Amino acid sequence: MQIAVAGGKGGAGKTTVALGLVFSLPDVVLLDCDVDEPNCALFLDREPEPLTVVSKTIPRINADQCTLCGECVKLCQFNALLELPAKILVREEFCHSCGLCSRACPQEAIAEEKKRLGLVKSGRGEVEFYQGELTVGQARSSPVVKAVKEQVQAGAVNVIDAPPGCSCAVLTALTGADYCILVTNPTPFGLSDLEKFLDIVENLGIPYGVIINQSESEADARIEQFCTDRGVSVLAKIPYSEEIAQNYSRGVSIVEGQPEYRQQFRQIYSEIQTVTEGKK
Repeated sequence: MQIAVAGGKGGAGKTTVALGLVFSLPDVVLLDCDVDEPNCALFLDREPEPLTVVSKTIPRINADQCTLCGECVKLCQFNALLELPAKILVREEFCHSCGLCSRACPQEAIAEEKKRLGLVKSGRGEVEFYQGELTVGQARSSPVVKAVKEQVQAGAVNVIDAPPGCSCAVLTALTGADYCILVTNPTPFGLSDLEKFLDIVENLGIPYGVIINQSESEADARIEQFCTDRGVSVLAKIPYSEEIAQNYSRGVSIVEGQPEYRQQFRQIYSEIQTVTEGKK
């Protein structure tokens, strides 16, 4: 089973929820797909070690062979090649590594070379886990997220800590998920993000439920009313708590710092099982 934990912004509580599940269930694999800022390893009992380098191919143009015919520019669907008066400019951030330009060049002036995008690391202690790290300066994180998702283990509960927002990287993290936990905060921004995410998971056909993090009774009303109107299940509420925040800052997960939450996360998983088994 793949359970994705997602939310509209950084700091919503995705990692708190993901780790709550990981430390409450047996036979769990943790996949940290927040490749811009992976932090799950800070809560685990060992440092991850490099497993796989993630790279993409980039065209390199031999100026001595290039006749500036512009054929490669015409064929590129991603605007990664730009024809200038004296050369063809390669815009690496737009390149999707399809290789069409090198195969189509009549002068065979285009070669391909690999460029590192990031790294997948792994660790196996109390919990088996994988994390992606995007190389500084790289814009496209989806290939690194995809490489992390390749470590999904059959027969285990795979908990996916998704990147924040609604980007292509998030869609990559959600692909193949059996269930999505949407983590939100009881604020106007939290509600706005939740509305956007509901459209995404509904279009993807992924069953979902909501966890309200940093819950405060009076502030929750708007989120709860929205969920009622949309027929969305509120799986749990995690209260606004200085103790939880202090433990988090020390690298202590919610269920390690406050063991009474362990049963709550087990109940959440039980509800997820009921929904996913019903879907089958």
